[in-house]
Amino acid sequence: MRRRSQERLLQATVELVGERGYEATTLADIADRAGAARGLVSYYFPGKRQLLQTAVHRLMHLELARGLEREPLPDGADAGREWLARAIDAILGLAVERPRLMRTHMAGILTAEGFIQCPEQQRLAALLRETMVRYGSPDPDADYRLLRAQLMGAVVAILLPGAPMPAERLRAELFHRYGLDWELGAPPGPEGTGGTQAPDDRRPPGADGQR
Repeated sequence: MRRRSQERLLQATVELVGERGYEATTLADIADRAGAARGLVSYYFPGKRQLLQTAVHRLMHLELARGLEREPLPDGADAGREWLARAIDAILGLAVERPRLMRTHMAGILTAEGFIQCPEQQRLAALLRETMVRYGSPDPDADYRLLRAQLMGAVVAILLPGAPMPAERLRAELFHRYGLDWELGAPPGPEGTGGTQAPDDRRPPGADGQR
């Protein structure tokens, strides 16, 4: 019951902040949306910023897990590369689909509150580390942190007010860095049908079938 109560509060948080923004969302609003007593929010979380970071880390963890577990599951020689492509697409997809929520989340990390570790963040970290293991990293502990930093940088670039970068361009850069074919993962395309070519024809190594 405790876990279900926390999950309802976390889900209500991402919904309301995504709809109204951080300042316009109160803890009472979150409790009402979750169908919980106001005091329960303070019992589980020390403040609104901690609640939001936990909620977004849970969302990222669930979205990443869905992407990695999507059928058909990766297998064969390219399985590790497909896993990494799916991970990149899952995180960049959140920046595109939930810009207000993700911008608020990144702003909180970059201000005085800093990066708050919590069980949901640890689950997210474990999935990213496992992705690097499957990719074949010789040092997954270091490499997953580097991947996390690169994904955070890409999310900030997508959401930068006044000077955003196209998600497709950032995807191309990340795929190029890791030697991933553009067609891996969930490539962007018209109406979500998938694409066949990187922006400006900047296709990653191996995209033309050459290794």
